[in-house]
Amino acid sequence: MKRRVVVTGMGIISPLGIGVEDNWSAVTNGKSGIDLITRFNTESFPVQFAGEVKGFEAEQFISHKEVKKMDRFIHFAVGASDIALKDSGYVITDDNAERVGVQVGVGLGGLPAIEKYHNIYKDKGVRKITPFFIPMVIANLASGQVSIHSGAKGPNTCVVTACATGTHSIGEAARLIQYGDADVMIAGGTESVITPLCVGGFHAAKALSTRNDDPQGASRPFDKDRDGFVIGEGSGVVILEHYESAKKRSAKIYGEIKGYASNGDAYHITATAPNGEGAARCMNLALKNAGVNKEEVQYINAHGTSTGADVMETQAIKSVFNQHAAKLAVSSTKSMTGHLLGAAGGVEAIFSLMALNHGVLPPTINYKTPDPECDLDYVPNNAREEKINTAISNSFGFGGTNAVLVFKKILN
Repeated sequence: MKRRVVVTGMGIISPLGIGVEDNWSAVTNGKSGIDLITRFNTESFPVQFAGEVKGFEAEQFISHKEVKKMDRFIHFAVGASDIALKDSGYVITDDNAERVGVQVGVGLGGLPAIEKYHNIYKDKGVRKITPFFIPMVIANLASGQVSIHSGAKGPNTCVVTACATGTHSIGEAARLIQYGDADVMIAGGTESVITPLCVGGFHAAKALSTRNDDPQGASRPFDKDRDGFVIGEGSGVVILEHYESAKKRSAKIYGEIKGYASNGDAYHITATAPNGEGAARCMNLALKNAGVNKEEVQYINAHGTSTGADVMETQAIKSVFNQHAAKLAVSSTKSMTGHLLGAAGGVEAIFSLMALNHGVLPPTINYKTPDPECDLDYVPNNAREEKINTAISNSFGFGGTNAVLVFKKILN
């Protein structure tokens, strides 16, 4: 029999703030974390805005000496994990360390360091490349550094599935607990790639909004006038724990991971399968895995990127839930954070759990002109008080990779 898995700690670093409370306050008040890019000179760029993390100091979580050995995505991962562990009250000791694992994934990894040290190599030669360059950019060093800093000696792995990374990480980590390979997992996603190459590359792919005159209004999921997503950065990490362990230590429980599924579209490198066919199959698989009836679901934190794929997600939800789709609340918090790429699923899982706990549904801001092809209840512009017991979080990524989590409030 599979063991029950619950969430006992949460940590967020995002364009909306540092820590869960600051983020939740911003989300429920419909605030945007998107603004003009300060990280590099965008004068020649068609896209000049993003969701940058503000006020983050890595030295709050990592020694100054160690900070210089890591790229920013690793700083975020260590910081969010530290916040989540403290929130959980779980103490890693010599006695339990081998039963505590880490699975913090990333979509693109250390692109800032790659760009920086490529320029240094061109300007000053090969001897000026830091010996820490490779550990700065390798994707699994997010999990590796979290393990080193926390003392977790259990399973230590890294999921890399583009924009579905955070959701896959949490789902796969939960399975390690379900099948007895760990009792506790530090799981989620991280990302920091607001760089010239990344912004330029996504723009070349015609994926980004170009509303330079209105950065905070640029991310508008499901709105008829949406024109692309907005790059963001940050990290979302949760502490997953075997239910009996959490109960024994009287831990605060945010919710239970009832279901998880992943699959593929087998269709296109960037586009979603027609009619959201792959996403629909993934939601159905997750509900089956959860043993949850479709009518029990009350809220979906949508992938909702503010691109043409919003239509496909809407179609997928309608095909899965049929008439019940009209009763569902569906919102995209990317309207406020931007798209955090590999970190998106971790952050959005936390927002889903906060909705369960607080009875407040996050809004989709910047929703001004309804799209006839997107005709669900997107909780437009303002948060809504509504007690819910079951929520879904969707994530879909380039390469046709899909991931869905089903959360339930603990009632017993």
